[in-house]
Formats: sequence, structure tokens, C-alpha cells
Amino acid sequence: MGLVDSDTLPLNVSREMLQQHSSLKTIKKKLIRKALDMIRRIAEEDPDESNDKDKKDVEESTDNDEKKGQYAKFWNEFGKSIKLGIIEDAANRNRLAKLLRFESTKSDSKLTSLDQYIKRMKPGQKDIFYITGTNKEQLEKSPFLERLAKKNYEVIFFTDPVDEYLMQYLMDYEDKKFQNVSKEGLKLVKDSKDKELKESFKELTKWWKGTLASENVDDVKISNRLANSPCVVVTSKYGWSANMERIMQSQTLSDASKQAYMRGKRVLEINPRHPIIKELRDRVVKDPEDESVKQTGQLMYQTALMESGFILSDPKDFASHIYNSVKTSLDISPDAVVEEEDDAEEAEAESETEEAASTHKTEADAETETETETEPSDFKDEL
Repeated sequence: MGLVDSDTLPLNVSREMLQQHSSLKTIKKKLIRKALDMIRRIAEEDPDESNDKDKKDVEESTDNDEKKGQYAKFWNEFGKSIKLGIIEDAANRNRLAKLLRFESTKSDSKLTSLDQYIKRMKPGQKDIFYITGTNKEQLEKSPFLERLAKKNYEVIFFTDPVDEYLMQYLMDYEDKKFQNVSKEGLKLVKDSKDKELKESFKELTKWWKGTLASENVDDVKISNRLANSPCVVVTSKYGWSANMERIMQSQTLSDASKQAYMRGKRVLEINPRHPIIKELRDRVVKDPEDESVKQTGQLMYQTALMESGFILSDPKDFASHIYNSVKTSLDISPDAVVEEEDDAEEAEAESETEEAASTHKTEADAETETETETEPSDFKDEL
């Protein structure tokens, strides 16, 4: 509890006049700032949030043990409120951003702050990298992190649904812009062979774009974020991410037709060093009209969609491509049909059913006749 004393409030304390008084706006502003300063001090005093300073003596160690985890507990209870504050309160957005905590690829399962992230940034890194999803374990395996992890870049994990809305308002922090690694615009150190690779795979990218013309694919290009995966699907810079699409589709009153313009165009990025991509390029150069090659390209795109976190619009078509691929690997003709059920077995089953029904009917008729014969004799006995 606290008490605010002010000499500037009017003597007439009617609600209509008091609510519009300028002093109340000043008091509200000061109270919010004081509360945020208090929370910030708690965060700074938490040993887990400090800059790993050496403990000088046993007494300091005991004090740290008492304070340890205080802000972590606060964050677990009120973290979502801090995020909502960033969305709604533009005036205090930067102050609230200092209170944000999250896990990252270098936080060792502990909470870390944006200030600590910036201190760990690599020389020449201009953006704060982050990725959104349902949980940390899933995000750690994401193909979007392959090249970043290989080059030792730190990536923030945002796993709360409200984080998608948060990042629409929190554009930058300390002159560092935020970059979703699952969207277009990821800038890393350029490879000297980029132009050469782009020219080498020009025919494949052009063919693939035409093959996926009906799939809302805006472009097919060489990727700078893949290391082990053959391909991945990214969204436009200002469109929804795959995670945001899932969130919006789960809304009770969601309307797919109204959401279409927000999804943005998708871009298929390919890994030019992957053996599958190299083989596909060679086959396209040899015969771009080969139906088996087209099916392979379609299957790879659908697989990349799933791995990138998107929901397939036609799961039946994807399953059909998988089954055809299995047939090919087992040397089964793609035109092989499912064996029809034996008509003799069907006829025998129908005959058994009819016979059982006939037997049941005969037994029922016999019981009815017996009851009819016994009724007159019973009546005579009663007389």
C-alpha cells in the first residue's frame, strides 16, 4: 500500500472535475515511472541478471543467495503484463523493454535481457535476431538457425503467443533493429561465391517458381540461412510468420478470406550445396518437362512448408506424393491399383447374414404360435 500527497488538487473533489485535472495526469505519469524504476532495481539486484561480478566475501554471497531468483519469480507472474504494457504504452516502451526476459541460444536455459544480448553481439552485427514458435525445444531444431548457429550468432526464443503481437510494436532497441530469422531480410556476411551460385542455379530457380505458380510462392532464391537442410520457406518481411498464421487460424471468429492479404507471399530458399538440390538442378537441365521431377519439386516444397512451421492447405495431396515416392523406392508402378475385395467372399458373407436372419424369424414365429395355443387352456382353467 502507498499514499500519494498532493497540494495541487482542487478542494471541490467531485468526480467530474477531479478526473480531468492536470495534476492527476502528472501523478499517474510519476507513479508509473516510480514503479518501473523499482522493478528495474529488483532486476539489477538479482545475481542471475548481473554482469557476473566476483563475490568479495561470504557476507556478499549470503546476500546474493537471498536475492537470487527474485526477478525470475516476478517475471513468471507478471511477464505477460510487461509485454502488454509495451504494446499499449508507447511513452514507456523503452523502459519496459529493459525488463523483458527470454531464453536464447546462448543463455544456457536461463533468462537473459536485451542489454545482455547486445553485450554478447558479434562485431559488425547490426540486428537483434529472434525466432517465434510454440516451444524452445522445437525452435532449437529449426532449419532457420542452421547457418546462424554455425557462425555463432545468438538468437532469441519467443515462445509466448503474445510475443508475435509484441514484435509488431517493438521495432528496435538501443538503435538495434529486430530481425525475425524466419522472414526475408536476414543479412549475414556475404559469401564471395554468392553471385556465381545464383547464376549456376538460375535455371532451377526459374523452373521451380513456375512449377509452384499455384502455391502462392513469390520467388525461389539461393538461401543464406541454410547449412544442412535442402530448402526452407520464408515469409515476406511485413507478412505473418508461420507461427502467427497458426495463432490467427485458431481464433474463434477467424475468417480465412480476410486473413489472406496479411499472410504475404512465401519465398522458397534453396541450399545450393545440398546433394538433393544439385541432383534436381541436373535433372531439370536435362528435361524440365519430366513429370517425376515436377512431383519431386512439389513434394520438396510441401515438406519444406511443414519443416518451416506452416500448416498444409491440402494434406491429402501431400500424402499422395509421399505414397508415390514410397512406391518408387519399392519398385512398384505408380499406376498400380489397390486389389479389389473378392466377390465370392462378399456373397458368402451376405448368405450367412440372410440365413441368420431367417433362423431368427422362424424362432420368433414358433414362440408366437406356442403363446397362442396356451392362452385358451389357461382361460378354461380359470372358469
